[in-house]
Amino acid sequence: MAKIKIGVLVSGRGSNLQAIIDAAKKGEIAADIAVVVSNVPGAFALERAKKAKIPAVVVDSKAYDKKEAYEAEIIRVLQSHKVDLVCLAGYMKLITPRIMAEFHNRIMNIHPALLPAFPGLHVQKKALEYGVKVSGCTVHFVDEGTDTGPIIIQAAVPVLEADTEESLSARILKEEHKIYPKAIDLFAKGKLKVEGRRIKVKR
Repeated sequence: MAKIKIGVLVSGRGSNLQAIIDAAKKGEIAADIAVVVSNVPGAFALERAKKAKIPAVVVDSKAYDKKEAYEAEIIRVLQSHKVDLVCLAGYMKLITPRIMAEFHNRIMNIHPALLPAFPGLHVQKKALEYGVKVSGCTVHFVDEGTDTGPIIIQAAVPVLEADTEESLSARILKEEHKIYPKAIDLFAKGKLKVEGRRIKVKR
């Protein structure tokens, strides 16, 4: 089976990027990373890409006066690398309708909560304050809302009495590293079918 090409958008340390790199290297996903793009110069994720000999590109969002120009460059870089799927891995910019139109149902995100609960930022803090007994993570397709797209895979993580924001985050991150490559592999093998809000997994 031919492998698909992934473009990964990052802003920070890139631990989920590393999980995808490792899965691709081991042949666990039918995909290769064609390019890593960061909107933040000096993001550690870029070093991970370079170490893995993956093209690493900086498109500094602060260097563009107009959002449209920034978006156009992101799209240009992804298309120039013939990307089939865009994966967000700690990318701290909103995906706009213009980018979504170019990659319809081909942009994935990983979120450290069981959506639709606790979208947005600081989600472990919100979960602990709310008193939930179970948290987790979600891989979903990106749509126009904030963490509202159709859900592909979720993993549950029990919340312990002694949990802090940091300890819960660390346990959830381990599950993120497992389910993100799985979701990518399902897409790569053509096993995901989007029907409205639901995603059916073909067997």
